[in-house]
Amino acid sequence: MDQVLFLLGSQPVTLAHALIAGAALGFLMLLAVLRAVARAARHSAEEADEQARRAEDLEARLIELARTQAETVGRVQSMAEVLAHRQGELARAVAERLDASSHRVGESLARSAEATHENLTRLNERLALVDQARASLGELSGQVMSLRETLSNKQARGAFGEGRLQAIIADGLPRDSFAFQHTLANGRRADCAIFLPGDKRPLLVDSKFPLEAITAYREAPTPEARKQAETRLKGDVGKHVKDIAERYLISGETQDIAMMFVPSESVYGELHEHFDELIQQAFRARVILVSPSLLMLAVQVVQAICKDARMREQADLIRAECGKLVADVMRLRDRVGNLQKHFVQVNDDVAQALTSADKIARRGARIEQLEFDGEPIPPTDTLPMGDGLRQMRGAAE
Repeated sequence: MDQVLFLLGSQPVTLAHALIAGAALGFLMLLAVLRAVARAARHSAEEADEQARRAEDLEARLIELARTQAETVGRVQSMAEVLAHRQGELARAVAERLDASSHRVGESLARSAEATHENLTRLNERLALVDQARASLGELSGQVMSLRETLSNKQARGAFGEGRLQAIIADGLPRDSFAFQHTLANGRRADCAIFLPGDKRPLLVDSKFPLEAITAYREAPTPEARKQAETRLKGDVGKHVKDIAERYLISGETQDIAMMFVPSESVYGELHEHFDELIQQAFRARVILVSPSLLMLAVQVVQAICKDARMREQADLIRAECGKLVADVMRLRDRVGNLQKHFVQVNDDVAQALTSADKIARRGARIEQLEFDGEPIPPTDTLPMGDGLRQMRGAAE
């Protein structure tokens, strides 16, 4: 027992010390085990209490859940009833709306069918008009081709320009103010001669125009071809202006100027726009280029001149008629004066007749006063004529 086992520092450890230490260690371990067991028991009790409390909470929740489930079932049943009622109302409303929609759709379809029928009818009418227009266009294209063929022929084109000239002149001037194909003293024949009032010299108009040159100028595909066509146009128009000046400007027989009729406004505009030197050349040669509109304007001017000349010719006759009209007015004034005198005489006669009637009334009143007793008679100078006549009528009765 006293045997030393080991040294702990400077203190020797014996077997007895070791046994005592082991016993103390075992006792401490036993205390630790007992404490652990007590702690585990206490923990188990707490867990049991917690589980009991959880069980109570779960039971309360289950009860609450059952109650909530029962309420939910009641609400679901109520909602089912409400939904059934609303579903019925919805079905009825849907049915009514479907019926109304079907009715409106039917009416819309009927109106659409009627409108479609009307549109188809109008479309057929328009198609008929389109067919007529197409036929008219075919005829017009044929006429245009015929006109093109006519204009491609120089003689036919001259006849066309001359026809336009004759139509403009004949529509605007009196018959005695113009003449077609007028023959001059030199044997030349002008297309139209316009006679101005008080002047025996006619104003001559030529309707021939070199249209081939302007056509070639318009249809020139290249600048070189256009330049050649421009040279040709200047030469043809210049030669025609020179021919008109030589043929139709005769001193003492014709007017100092002549007109060259261009039967197309576009050709006339193109000449003025691109060939001003030709216009100036014609002006210097006393030849005036006129388009249809300018010729109409010239015709209106001549028409105004003719009207003014006729007015001057008829001035003496108008003056004589005015004198006769003044004499008739004076005669009418004298007759009205005589009629006024007759009216004055009639007024005097009526006044005298009224005076005689007043006298007769006053005398009748005096006679009535002598024969009957009654109220005094007013003075005769203030007695109205009507009262006197009534008194005379009463006395006579």
